[in-house]
Amino acid sequence: METKEKTFGAGVSCIVMNQNDNVVTLLRSINKGEVLTFQIEDQTCTLTAKEDVAFGHKLALNQIKIGDTILKYGESIGIATTTIEEGEHVHVHNLIGVRGRGDQ
Repeated sequence: METKEKTFGAGVSCIVMNQNDNVVTLLRSINKGEVLTFQIEDQTCTLTAKEDVAFGHKLALNQIKIGDTILKYGESIGIATTTIEEGEHVHVHNLIGVRGRGDQ
């Protein structure tokens, strides 16, 4: 298996670590309407933020429907509790964690 080293230059605002991810992770706080540019594998992509979101949080890469698995770094981080539109903030207000829960 070939591994590619990833490096990030100055001014990079978000990352997608796995091609299956449906969220980007913010490397700085961003403002509503801001257009983010990032790489998925060798493809350059853009995403417009629908709201102000703080550093370290996530934005939806595309529409995530209620009940869909939310993937970050190629791993499930939860299930959408509502439909999340492209560019919307993804956090505890619209996802529920499923790891380590004894009730599910």
